[in-house]
Amino acid sequence: MSRPVRIGVQLQPQHAPDYQLIRDAVLRSEDVGVDIVFNWDHFYPLTGDPEGAHFECWTMLGAIAEQTERVELGALVTGGGYRNFDLLADMARTVDHISGGRLILGIGAGWFERDYDEYGYEFGTAGSRLALLKEGLARIDARLKKLTPAPTRHIPVLIGGGGEKKTLRLVAEYGNIWHSFGDLETFTRKSGILAEHAAAVGTDAGRIEKSTAWPGVEQAAKFHEAGVTLFTVGTSGPDYDLSQVEAAIRWRDEVNPESVVGLS
Repeated sequence: MSRPVRIGVQLQPQHAPDYQLIRDAVLRSEDVGVDIVFNWDHFYPLTGDPEGAHFECWTMLGAIAEQTERVELGALVTGGGYRNFDLLADMARTVDHISGGRLILGIGAGWFERDYDEYGYEFGTAGSRLALLKEGLARIDARLKKLTPAPTRHIPVLIGGGGEKKTLRLVAEYGNIWHSFGDLETFTRKSGILAEHAAAVGTDAGRIEKSTAWPGVEQAAKFHEAGVTLFTVGTSGPDYDLSQVEAAIRWRDEVNPESVVGLS
């Protein structure tokens, strides 16, 4: 399946003591031409001062949905253990409607232990968190089919992670987008494993869009040749520097035959 290259920005909701700084970064991101605005689902900063300013993910997504007109939006990624999954499905359906059908439901197993400890969730083990994610994806799928009104479209599910036996199997079963981590060699090998899982569950691996962090122009071209079509640049408060985003967009526009929007 041939897809155009898309560029996302992850506006990390940390070190912005005034939400207006994030609101302004969202506006600037849409204006410069990004395809997707992501945030992340943590409760404390991941870099810099661990006690620094931070805002919550899903309330912010509702605000971004109202604020924007063109970009898709979502979490890169939602922590699988932080919310009741049926409730999360309802939240996603609601943001889907607020945005007019622009939400991407990004989700992963979770990993940042402080989030769990400080907010009273059970951290467990990597295995238990993946088991919970597997249960959650099935519950989300079932709940979305019951809600009235229904979502405006099939809400694309982005799954982040690279576990070869469990995570990639979940991507094959439930994912529309796979967000990968690691170098080109790692991506290429795991992309092959994902294709094996897709064949095992009777689905076409080509329907799953491949995503990774923006690695710079030279490496982006190599990742693109290997199958990646979604690249995301991360930037943090309080400044939310978009210079790398603009460089990625220039590269995108050279690679794509024509400008396209919302093909997830």
